[in-house]
Amino acid sequence: MWEYSEKVREHYLHPRNVGEVQNPDGIGEVGNIKCGDALRLTFRLDKDGKIEDIKFKTFGCGSAIASSSMLTELCKGKTLEEAEKITNKEIAEALGGLPKEKMHCSVMGQEALEKAVEYYKSGGKTAKEAEKEGNVVCTCFNVTDKEIERAVRQNNLTTVEDVTNYTKAGGGCGGCIPKIEELLEKVNGPASIPEEKSTGEKPRMTTLEKIDKIRGVLNTEIRPLLQKDGGDCELVDVEGNIVHIRFSGHCAGCAFSEMTQFGFIEKILKEKVFPDLVVKRSD
Repeated sequence: MWEYSEKVREHYLHPRNVGEVQNPDGIGEVGNIKCGDALRLTFRLDKDGKIEDIKFKTFGCGSAIASSSMLTELCKGKTLEEAEKITNKEIAEALGGLPKEKMHCSVMGQEALEKAVEYYKSGGKTAKEAEKEGNVVCTCFNVTDKEIERAVRQNNLTTVEDVTNYTKAGGGCGGCIPKIEELLEKVNGPASIPEEKSTGEKPRMTTLEKIDKIRGVLNTEIRPLLQKDGGDCELVDVEGNIVHIRFSGHCAGCAFSEMTQFGFIEKILKEKVFPDLVVKRSD
């Protein structure tokens, strides 16, 4: 399971500056509800050109809410020039860190702020979503090559999985993975190419593909067998190659469930899904 800091929990449960500023000087919108995350940021400047009020509305997970809340706190009282220097790293660090799989939430906040400042500087001409700079690489999440390159440079990303964690690119159908690898090589050099690309021994799977396949194997081959003896299990989370399973029914209190998960479930998932998977029990 992902570990969240107390700061993340605090800003998720009690987010600051939720809502919309009336008669805002800046408006920034990023993301898409269809893709799972969306953020709208509005701010107003005082007579000295400093951010007097700033609010957000977001559709997303707890990390998205916490990141947006922290961003507004970091911006208050700053000039636009100072606010523009806030990076996704600073947002994550101010929250006491974010799981690597949730870093895209902090990136989304940085992008929303940039768009809000752009709106102000252009006199409101960018109120509507402007055309993104660069060419779209990931059509599933509408991520461009320029966005990927910037994320790689700013956060020292080296693998496709890193890029997915920070931008979501590559986390859908996986058709853009070869292009992401090209961009990694362009920014970092040949050393950024994953080893499995050259060996060809392990299957390439996106995070969503892996989750779907694990869930399918559990439902068709594993759960029916457990249910025959009054037990059951469910998929709780997939963190990289670690599969978190929760047992229920007779399996929940069974002394042999540990043997079951490692000797039976893990074996089947390794064979049917991915050879590096590791199963851990979630209570």
